[in-house]
Amino acid sequence: FVENIAHEVKYNERHIEDICICCGGFEIHTQHPLFHGGMCAPCSERLLERFFLCDDDGYQADCTICCWGKSLIMCDHSACHKCFCEECVDTLVYPGHAEEIKETTTWICFMCAPQRVNGLLKRRIKWREVLKHFYDQESNSPNMWIYQLLSPWERKSIHVLSLFDNITEELKSLGFLGERRGNGHLKYMDDVTDVIRTNIEEWGPFDFIFGSTPPVAKFYKHPSAWYFYQYFRILQYGSPKEKNKKPFFWLFVDNIVLDEEERDAASRFFQMEAVLIYKQDDSNVQNAVHIWSNIPSVKSKYSASALNMDLSLLAENICRSRIFSQRPATLIREFFVPLKDYFRAFS
Repeated sequence: FVENIAHEVKYNERHIEDICICCGGFEIHTQHPLFHGGMCAPCSERLLERFFLCDDDGYQADCTICCWGKSLIMCDHSACHKCFCEECVDTLVYPGHAEEIKETTTWICFMCAPQRVNGLLKRRIKWREVLKHFYDQESNSPNMWIYQLLSPWERKSIHVLSLFDNITEELKSLGFLGERRGNGHLKYMDDVTDVIRTNIEEWGPFDFIFGSTPPVAKFYKHPSAWYFYQYFRILQYGSPKEKNKKPFFWLFVDNIVLDEEERDAASRFFQMEAVLIYKQDDSNVQNAVHIWSNIPSVKSKYSASALNMDLSLLAENICRSRIFSQRPATLIREFFVPLKDYFRAFS
């Protein structure tokens, strides 16, 4: 189907809006939010669920156009993390263009380049607004709500509050922190027992509040549930008022130290179910975490992992084998990447 798109437009005089530019199908459900062209229902659902998914290399996990694709070409713009698959490029621009791109030293993608039209690929002028509208219209879940993405010149340096685990290295490696990069700021706190609302107001406002339980097999001086309840308390202090449209994100990680009752309580407080992520080496599961967050990629159904294993048994195995688990943040680095659409970050 895909290879027929150009033929249908050129020879059969079919409008690009009447063709799914992701798969070439003719049963149109809606219009593509980023480029002029139609989308069928399955491709719309896939874009809705996969658009914000990223890899820990700092780039999107899928093609920006079809949210699929096997061989991806990455944008070289320092403030961009988007990718395009060779099939979409060759089909919608012209055959062989993907190979030409790979032979260039530096490539600025179709979202960043001043030129809006490349073959059949025509970028929408206000694509960020259209993408926001697409999520508002197509999502059946309030958890899939997103903030409107910001253009590079609208993005400010990020201000982070990191509780119980210092994520400086993770954010620095993604370009958010450090001079000549995003130049963001991070405040780390290990104990917030005496912190009150006025403290958070004085230190803030914060754009991102991160928190986690301690890693398995590491000593922690408070009961496991203490970390969640204290995080939630601080989150209430640091969250902006509802009418404030300024992007604000939060993420809490349980490194499998909360029991089932405590996890259920966390889900009630956060008003969403936890997403399970695990690290596997060959056939052995080395570590697993539960995460709750309003970052778009966390909320995708494709983020959740199916793990047929007793988590309490996994924790016991880690302790018994003396293979101390990694810090929670090292397992979820990829979920920080979508913040690049809202805050200044340079690779």
